[in-house]
Amino acid sequence: MPRPRSLTHEQLVSAALAVIDRDGLAGLSMRGVAKELGMSTMGLYRYVDDREELERLVVESVLGAVDTGPPPSDAPWGERVEAMARRLRDAVGAHPAVVPLTVAHRHRSPGVLRWSETVLAILIEAGFHGEQRVIALRSLVAYVNGALQLEHLGPLSGEGTVAISALSPSEFPHMADTARQARSLSADQEFLGGLRVLIRGLGPAGGPCCPPDTPA
Repeated sequence: MPRPRSLTHEQLVSAALAVIDRDGLAGLSMRGVAKELGMSTMGLYRYVDDREELERLVVESVLGAVDTGPPPSDAPWGERVEAMARRLRDAVGAHPAVVPLTVAHRHRSPGVLRWSETVLAILIEAGFHGEQRVIALRSLVAYVNGALQLEHLGPLSGEGTVAISALSPSEFPHMADTARQARSLSADQEFLGGLRVLIRGLGPAGGPCCPPDTPA
């Protein structure tokens, strides 16, 4: 196949994301991206060393759009943490299959590190220290990553919720009833509702974390 005379990182990432969006993360390979670009697999090695480098470029492209600057300092710490989680969700939401890559490359990704640094600054100011700070950050990261995958791979508006709501009420009364109620929740209500439960549960380290829940 003909090989482009020059290939930018933007073109490379665009092709990788096209593969991921179409075939899922399992479909990401040097061969698949080369085919997307209309070039040979060996030709692609002129631009990246291996799939791992390709993954890192994808992560940085997706997370590069995240605003990692500190939210207004006059807001309660919980509101500021929520703002950071919203920013991450908005950036990754366009390519949810990338979520596992953000976890795998968290220690090498400047985007992940900057986001985490800002969140840690908020937590430290709120009074989180030592093990409590570690657990708080890990819990927030775990929630956002898990919620994003559920939102896009198993949404409440999807077939799974419909199937559960139709279960026998004599055998699964609570599951069936809960699923029927879940069908009325929006993705925003689900994400923000769970996030606020988590933030409140992290503890009153620095005083009030957030105001009472308001509709999403």
